[in-house]
Amino acid sequence: MNTLLQDASLMLDAQKAAARVGLLSDTIIVNGGRPLRGRIDVRGAKNLVTKAMVASLLGDTKSVLRDVPDISDVHVVSRLLEIHGVEITGSPESGTLVLDPTNVAIAQSAEIDALSGSSRIPILFCGPLLHRLGHAFIPDLGGCRIGDRPIDFHLDALRAFGAVVDKLPSGINITAPNGLKGANIELPYPSVGATEQVLLTGVRAKGITELKNAAIEPEIMDLIAVLQKMGAIISIEPNRVILIEGVDSLKGYDHRALFDRNEAASWASAALATKGDIFCVGAKQQEMMTFLNVFRKIGGDFDIEEDGIRFFHPGGDLKPVVIETDVHPGFMTDWQQPLIVALTQAIGTSVVHETVYENRFGFTEALVEMGADITVHKDGLEGEGRRVPRRALEQAAVITGPTKLHGADIEVPDLRGGFSHLIAALTAQGRSRVSNVGLISRGYGDFTGKLEKLGADFSFAA
Repeated sequence: MNTLLQDASLMLDAQKAAARVGLLSDTIIVNGGRPLRGRIDVRGAKNLVTKAMVASLLGDTKSVLRDVPDISDVHVVSRLLEIHGVEITGSPESGTLVLDPTNVAIAQSAEIDALSGSSRIPILFCGPLLHRLGHAFIPDLGGCRIGDRPIDFHLDALRAFGAVVDKLPSGINITAPNGLKGANIELPYPSVGATEQVLLTGVRAKGITELKNAAIEPEIMDLIAVLQKMGAIISIEPNRVILIEGVDSLKGYDHRALFDRNEAASWASAALATKGDIFCVGAKQQEMMTFLNVFRKIGGDFDIEEDGIRFFHPGGDLKPVVIETDVHPGFMTDWQQPLIVALTQAIGTSVVHETVYENRFGFTEALVEMGADITVHKDGLEGEGRRVPRRALEQAAVITGPTKLHGADIEVPDLRGGFSHLIAALTAQGRSRVSNVGLISRGYGDFTGKLEKLGADFSFAA
């Protein structure tokens, strides 16, 4: 796809996402240079809530999901479930969804296709639909443009369970003529999505499934908790091994979602970059320990309280750090983007080694235009004392600070990069015009309302 078509597609995705959550405009004007101070609520994790919604397809009775964030991705998955016959009451606005899968049916491919460009969730419908209906269809998948996210892991796993995969010009047709059976699967990389696929498929496959090199993120553990409530038998073994004993049927669940640690880390980074003070209601220490260590090394401070975490800039100079992103319990790739903005204000040179995605530093181009000193090394850097094994696709960003950021016209490229641009605009002196902010609404519920609570000076563009 050429650049003009990509830009047009990105703008359309952003506009659709903005409309789903009722944003007044897809562009906001930010007058930066003011510290963000106040309290905000952090609801359930995007990376758990959307998967728990899919899990409801496996049950024979209604499921209740609580602390649901009002984000675009939840609206997309809600619609995908509805066109597959799931009745949904409640709303993301209220924070509670009731999902009734009694009348699950095959959806029209055109209806799926109309939504698939906005999300990569449809691939996770495969296992549940194969169990319920014996058939699934997956069109071209969307999502953030941060690098290759191959679905081969997913398709290989489904084949291991006995599914027949036919790639067609319009998408992927998947059937299970002989049902699904337990399998021995080893992932070449502890992919979160592939682990979710195996969990959602293995719980009702006949026999035992052993998954090696599984992802063990907190959101994965919370999904396992959801499935166990439904009647699944899943055990976590040492060395990233998950065992699943298939059962004949599952019931609905009642579950309060794990808080969104990515959102909490993003607001923490905003507090640090703007010399602010933000209390994230609902954030918890255990799931954020790796982030909290780095936050403290940079010079940020935090207070752990019963109902949340206070993140603040205590004064003084920020310090440079070296970060290597990795799968859990390492430093999350979703955390590095917003934190890089704060690192532009640290005295000295910081290095961020990105080992998870190969194209996650594209957002830094806008930061450089705003005055940041950032150099991206496309082939990564060796570095001394590396703890995370080098990967062929990794890149590195070298950030030298402190630099004064100035306002600019910015086009949001993706979810986490977009929030990083927003932090940069709030940190910078002067006026910034930030477009495609609808993409931010894919993972940050009511982010403009939260900006108002924190005292940000912004307005929607006409």
